[in-house]
Amino acid sequence: MTAGSSALDPVQLVRDLVARPTVSGAAGPQRDVLGIVTDVVRERAPHLEATSGQDPDQPWTLLRNPADPGRPQLLLACHVDTVPVPDPGAWGRDPFGADLDGARVWGRGASDMKAGLAAAAAALAAADPETPVALLLTSDEEIGSKGAAAAAEAVAHQRIGAVVVPEATANQVVLGHRGALWLAVRTAGRAAHGSTPERGHNAILDLAGLLARAGGQLPLRTDPFLGTETWNPGVVTGGTVPNVVPDRAEVVVDMRTVGESAALLEWWRAQSEVADVDVRVDLPPLSTPADDPWVATLPGTVLAGPATYFTDASVLARVVRGAPVVVWGPGTPAVMHAVDEYVEVGELEQAVAAFGSVIAAWPR
Repeated sequence: MTAGSSALDPVQLVRDLVARPTVSGAAGPQRDVLGIVTDVVRERAPHLEATSGQDPDQPWTLLRNPADPGRPQLLLACHVDTVPVPDPGAWGRDPFGADLDGARVWGRGASDMKAGLAAAAAALAAADPETPVALLLTSDEEIGSKGAAAAAEAVAHQRIGAVVVPEATANQVVLGHRGALWLAVRTAGRAAHGSTPERGHNAILDLAGLLARAGGQLPLRTDPFLGTETWNPGVVTGGTVPNVVPDRAEVVVDMRTVGESAALLEWWRAQSEVADVDVRVDLPPLSTPADDPWVATLPGTVLAGPATYFTDASVLARVVRGAPVVVWGPGTPAVMHAVDEYVEVGELEQAVAAFGSVIAAWPR
């Protein structure tokens, strides 16, 4: 921190971030928040170098100190996007009001993961300039870690010694999570008048039969740490009007994986009703060894099980050459994506202190 500059207030920062809607898929608001965080951090740590991606749809920024590039860096990786608020009227307060009340900051993204971002930013701003530490800010994590994928090449050119992804874990260290395979599966039929369905072929009925069968036939696997693979048909569409036999139907399936996705993809493609399959998201699982020496030094309880959600770690673990990756940050997992989302101020402050201690202990 430079002489005369004020410390970064993480509570105020998380309120400022929550007050700015950054829904996945909206590149402009996400890019604006990348700039705001960069400016806030560099105001207190002007020695930091900023590199930004040039993809107009998937913005990202990497903030790092100019320390010797031969030394491994500690990387903090945060996304700035959130899920939408489909029904603001269901909330007890303005989802973008960023209210500070009852020792909580309320609003969309408070736990997922603007609190983790604020904690990481505060810890980076206060870090010794000689410590090799970096902060990666990404977009569109919620829809498949697209920003992290866009930034992956830049991260691969860095020498990374360990990665912290400050998602909401109630400040407990999590060593992994399942991957994600999202597929758009389509069936094709033949249109006809609704009064003579025998002259057509109903694509919705084909899809219904396929989904009924999938639950018992999908080759779902189990991993001792990550648990059992799951599938969820999350969005179903088909048809145009009631009096026309539908010639097209689609389901978007969310599968959480414990290994390679090829067998699951092949199952869907092999079904007789399926016309085509489009891969929307394909992210591998994450698993960091519990006996990793760096993990043993972390000032937090290491959970025995994985996170239930996926993170940017799925992308980053592939480009950091075996460096340990943990998911660890402030926030309540149960309120992620939920109505009346919030973060406990105490957890936020604990995270700032914990990240600060890890940065201070990082090899110089």
